[in-house]
Amino acid sequence: MIFRNADATPVQMLPGLVRRTLADGPSMMMCEFTFAAGIQIPNHAHPHEQVGYVVSGRVRLTIDGESLDLGPGDSYHAPSNVPHGALTLEPSVVVDTFSPPREDYR
Repeated sequence: MIFRNADATPVQMLPGLVRRTLADGPSMMMCEFTFAAGIQIPNHAHPHEQVGYVVSGRVRLTIDGESLDLGPGDSYHAPSNVPHGALTLEPSVVVDTFSPPREDYR
């Protein structure tokens, strides 16, 4: 199946944070997140395994208590049920893949 970015519905999750669900299937989902600078995603955990890629900008990511500043081309893995959060240091675009898909993002 082919999904076009132009067909992905933008959803404002918070002021300065927009999500687009780019593609999904029975066992995984890919989402694009566009952030303004200074957006804080509080530490949280969920049963979905999450793998992400920083397309542009700079993001301070914390996974299981370890923080690191990431830039374009950097990626990360948040295992299921492990606390993680983020702070955008500048306007950023991040692509995340979730397995299994997040029903709340469909």
